[in-house]
Amino acid sequence: MAAPEKALPDGGSVETGAPPPPPNPRSSVGWLDLRLAGLLGVLIVLCIVGYATKPESFLTEANISTMLRLAAAIGVVSVGMTFVIISGGIDLSVGSIVALASVWATTLATQSYGPVVMVLCALLVGLGCGLVNGVLISYGKIVPFIATLAMYASARGLAERLSGRRTQVVSERGFTDFFRGDFLGVPVLIWMLALVFAVGWVVLNRTTFGRRTFAVGGNAEAARLAGIDVKRHTAMVYGIAGLCCGIAAIMVVARTTSGASTNGLFYELDAIAAVVIGGTLLSGGRGSLIGTLIGVLIFTVLNSIFTQNNLDTDIQNIAKGVIIVAAVLLQRTTSRRSAGRT
Repeated sequence: MAAPEKALPDGGSVETGAPPPPPNPRSSVGWLDLRLAGLLGVLIVLCIVGYATKPESFLTEANISTMLRLAAAIGVVSVGMTFVIISGGIDLSVGSIVALASVWATTLATQSYGPVVMVLCALLVGLGCGLVNGVLISYGKIVPFIATLAMYASARGLAERLSGRRTQVVSERGFTDFFRGDFLGVPVLIWMLALVFAVGWVVLNRTTFGRRTFAVGGNAEAARLAGIDVKRHTAMVYGIAGLCCGIAAIMVVARTTSGASTNGLFYELDAIAAVVIGGTLLSGGRGSLIGTLIGVLIFTVLNSIFTQNNLDTDIQNIAKGVIIVAAVLLQRTTSRRSAGRT
């Protein structure tokens, strides 16, 4: 006679390995809808401001295409960062991983084997760095902040070592012709962002892996008792973030036609900011890729407004800081109200 299934207090099951229900997906749909509506409102207001200040150039096809190209790489990095933060972690090394992958993919030795090898090199370097982060955090029990900070310094240093602190120009025409080209009138870089976002959304919202990511971020101990291999899952989440960095490195190299140790500067800050603005809780367990994408677009439009109006970079950074603080305060207020209702 089979032993009765042992249920956990929060709804998980030890015998079946079913994870406890995550704090986010269906119970917080109203909260997410309200949040996303607010974000869309902010994006629309910014577009109106941009058009009002520069009506002759802001909403032109050329400027919209430029904004989306600039948003593509950081958008892909932000997809990986969303997975990490939902799982309860943080990754400060994404910008350095982008730099290392771009440098490694553009060395003369790599370029001599053609564009396919360049792409595979960038992807493998990104994936490898992400898995190193994940193993150190999950199996080495190093705090995510420290582990990824170490990777931040190491990857940037290795990129400088490989490149000799020089910019490596891409001479492989097949690579640049493809990734700088268009498909159905839309730049390939934008298609890449759309594809990564679509795959990320499906994985996060329609698969067991995504449900387990929410569960680990919401309560890692309950997830472990429910049968989830939290250590392996955490390593895989950081691997996904690293893979996204490898894809972003390809996009950066295509856009700039070069690889350099300075690529990806401040990407970690921009990605974290976009994820937080999009409504993902820094404590983990709740988040939305759609919100992250809107967050990326908000910062991209904001940068375009400042650039077209010849405003200094320091003003842009101040505005970003204010927006991030406001988003975190809004998160805390909303969380308290939700807790009060329950």
